[in-house]
Amino acid sequence: MQEILINWAPQETRVAVVEHGAVQELHVERTLERGLVGNIYLGKVSRVLPGMQSAFIDIGLERTAFLHVADLVAPYTPGSRAAPGAETRPTADGRPPQSVVPIERQVFEGQSLLVQVIKDPIGTKGARLSTQISIAGRMLVFLPQDNHIGVSQKIPPDQRDALRQRVQTLADAAVKAEAVPGMAPREHGGYILRTNGEDASDTELAEDIAYLRKTWARIHERSGKMPPVSLLHQDLSLLQRVLRDLVDDHITSIRIDSREQFDALLRFGREFMPKAAEKLTLYTGERPIFDLFNIDEDIVRALGRRVDLKSGGYLVIDQTEALTTIDVNTGAYVGARNFDDTVFKTNLEAALGIARQLRLRNLGGIVIVDFIDMGRADHREQVLAELRKQLGRDRVKTTASGFSQLGLVEMTRKRTRESLAHMLCEPCVACGGQGIVKTARTVAYEVLREILREARQFTPREFRIVSSPAVIELFLDEESQHLAGLSDFIGKPISLQAESAMGQGQYDIVLL
Repeated sequence: MQEILINWAPQETRVAVVEHGAVQELHVERTLERGLVGNIYLGKVSRVLPGMQSAFIDIGLERTAFLHVADLVAPYTPGSRAAPGAETRPTADGRPPQSVVPIERQVFEGQSLLVQVIKDPIGTKGARLSTQISIAGRMLVFLPQDNHIGVSQKIPPDQRDALRQRVQTLADAAVKAEAVPGMAPREHGGYILRTNGEDASDTELAEDIAYLRKTWARIHERSGKMPPVSLLHQDLSLLQRVLRDLVDDHITSIRIDSREQFDALLRFGREFMPKAAEKLTLYTGERPIFDLFNIDEDIVRALGRRVDLKSGGYLVIDQTEALTTIDVNTGAYVGARNFDDTVFKTNLEAALGIARQLRLRNLGGIVIVDFIDMGRADHREQVLAELRKQLGRDRVKTTASGFSQLGLVEMTRKRTRESLAHMLCEPCVACGGQGIVKTARTVAYEVLREILREARQFTPREFRIVSSPAVIELFLDEESQHLAGLSDFIGKPISLQAESAMGQGQYDIVLL
C-alpha cells in the first residue's frame, strides 16, 4: 500500500509516492516553467492574412497568437462536400477527404473562435493555435468535434480493432446514460486510446470517458457565458493530475500541507473524481511534510551516479542522450557462502533497486543493465523474473528482454516527461556535461602550442596568459622552464594572470 505526500509552495509543487517509508516516484512542477499547451481560450480574431493563409488571434497574452489554415479544422461530417474553390486532402486515418477552404472564407476580424494552444510562445513568436479541440485524460484523448475512435499507433495492430470496439461500446453507453427524455441526445465525440490504456479495464476507461465528457461540458458552457479573450480551460496542474493519474486502489491516503490548495483540490476531486477525493487529508504537523520520510535526502541521492544497496553492493547509473546504462557491482558485499551466491543475491537486490530508480528518476527510452556475470542459468532466470516483477509495478509502460550474448539486459521505458536530473539540473559549465575536465598540464601544453601559433602570425610587444589558478600555478612551478624556453624562442616576454572565475579547461591569450 502507498500514500502520496504533496509539498506545495507558490513557486513549486512537489509530489512523492511513498511505500514502506521509501520514495517510489517523485513529480515536480514549477510555476514559472509551466507552459500553455493544452489551454483552451475563447479568442478574438484581430487580423486575417490571406497571403500567408493565417490569422492572428487575441487570447489575452502579451503577443497575439498564430492560427494557420492547416490548423483551422471544421467538425467532420460524413458526406460533406468541398466548398467552391476549396482544395481537398485525404485524412491520415482513412476517412473521406476533407476540404481546405481559404482562411479568408472561414474567419473574419472581430470573430470569436474557440481555440487551443498547440505550441508555446518562443522568443518573439506568439503561441500557435488550433481549432481542433482535444482534451487529454489518463488513458484517452477526447475529440469533442469528431466522431472517430482511434487507437495509438504504438499499440500492436492485431489488438487495435478489439480495443476500438471496446471504446466505442463504452462511449455509446456514456451518451445513453446522459440522455434526457424529450431532448436530442448529446454529441457523441471521438476518442483516441493512448498507449497506457492498452491494458486498462472497462471500469477505468468508463471513468476516463465520464471525466472527459464532464470537462468538455463545462468548457462548452463557459464558452457561451464568457466574453471573448477568455481562458476557458487550463490544462491540469500537477495537483489535479495527482487525482487523475496517480490515485488507484493501492493509494491509502493523500496528504497535502497547504490549506488553500487542499480546499481547491477537494472541490475539484468531488466534482470529477469523488473516489480519489475521499483519500485527501490536510497535513498540519510541525515538521515539513517531506521530512517525514527524508524525501529531500532521497532526491539528492537520485541525482548522483552511485546508488548504494543495503547489502553493500551498488549501482552506477549514467544517463546519455541516446540511452541510460546501469552497472551492478558487489562492492563490499561478501555475506553469502560462496561467490555464486554472493553475485546472485546482489543481482536480486539490484533488480529491486533498478526498478525503483527508473521510477524515481523518471528515466525513459532505452536502458541497458549490466548485471554481474552469473554462471548458473537458473540464477539468471530468477533475476530476470524479479526484474520483470518489479517493473510490472510501474505506471509507465516498460519492457525487458532476456540476457544478451554479452550478458546485458536491454529494456525500454516510455518517456512521459523530462527526467528528474534534466528537470532539476543543468550541464556543468566546466565540463559541459561530460563529467570530466582536462588536467592542468594538458591545458598548459595547449597554451604553449597556441602561443607558438600566434607568434608566427602576429608580432605583439608581449603575450599574456589568462587562465585558472591551477594552470597558472603549474607555469610558475613545474612548467616554468618550458615557458621560459618558449619565450626565448619567440623573442617575446610572456606574462601570467590567474583568473579564479575561469574553469580549468579555459584560457585566453592576450596580445599586448
